[in-house]
Amino acid sequence: DEAKAGQGLGAASSIFKYYGTELNKRRNELNLAALGEQALGWEGEAYGDGQVSRDWLRSKGNSIEGGTSEIQLNIIAKRVLGLPDE
Repeated sequence: DEAKAGQGLGAASSIFKYYGTELNKRRNELNLAALGEQALGWEGEAYGDGQVSRDWLRSKGNSIEGGTSEIQLNIIAKRVLGLPDE
């Protein structure tokens, strides 16, 4: 609604981006930890698909794109919680 009214995306987008990317990172880290060596994509003597490790690496990039999680937390602190600058 804020974007349609020409007010920009607002702090809600920072909240969604932060929680979405952090949840994605944690999900991929859990998947990688659960699969262990199998997540690397080795199938016998040949290199396999490796989708799990690619997803894990991609989740790291997602947390940087559009502002790092730290930047998103600063936006939330200032705009939502009304905290002063550092």
